[in-house]
Amino acid sequence: MALLEIRGLRRRFGGLRALDGVALDVEAGCIQGIIGPNGAGKTTLFNVLSGLLPPSGGSVRLDGREIAGLPPHRIAARGLGRTFQTVCLFDRMSALENVMVGLHRRGRAGLAAAALRLPWQRAEERRLAAEAAEWLAFAGVADLADRPAAALSFGRRRLVELARALAARPRLLLLDEPASGLNPRETAELAAIVRRTRDRGVTVLLVEHDMSLVMDVCDRVLALHFGVPIAAGTPAEIQADPRVIAVYLGEEAGHAAG
Repeated sequence: MALLEIRGLRRRFGGLRALDGVALDVEAGCIQGIIGPNGAGKTTLFNVLSGLLPPSGGSVRLDGREIAGLPPHRIAARGLGRTFQTVCLFDRMSALENVMVGLHRRGRAGLAAAALRLPWQRAEERRLAAEAAEWLAFAGVADLADRPAAALSFGRRRLVELARALAARPRLLLLDEPASGLNPRETAELAAIVRRTRDRGVTVLLVEHDMSLVMDVCDRVLALHFGVPIAAGTPAEIQADPRVIAVYLGEEAGHAAG
């Protein structure tokens, strides 16, 4: 059984069909790519999967359990994590503190314990800080632990956000254009981190415009056009698919299919 099963997924905004019958199986341990031109529905798909938008129809099952329409916190508790196109960090907090936010579900201390600085609460905080430091090291930015997020370069901010998402220990990680704004060296670093993430047992769903990154790291790729799947297969199969080529050359997929 696939870790993620999507069947007939639809999302409408008035008369606009942003997603129209999307179906996809993502096997555990896979790096699954999602590609398509601007407006193809890629981020809308992520927003529906992570609970930021309710679906207009269809089914999404994570590890055999329906998650379509659940609120984001319940979907996160089921093991789904994500990053965003626009990096979302707490700028006045350090990189370490930002990653500790991703660990909040494993902490027991509430407001009263934190305010009173009880001994067990301080011990818990030290434990969470140590784990957050490990995730920063995994992302290659351990040296930035004490730096405020606002002082970090764009590429380093992306890696801190990735470390925070991984700190929640998701089973399925959604990466929304993680290479956007990165230079070639940073993109190569990102590719290595994505592979290491998969090697740690995390399944990855990757939306990305950088085709060289997609073809380099993904095991499978799904191509969307106006919210409709037009091709699915290995990177080599997608590269050679005439419908995908037509879409990226600006032609209509239906015309290309003949």
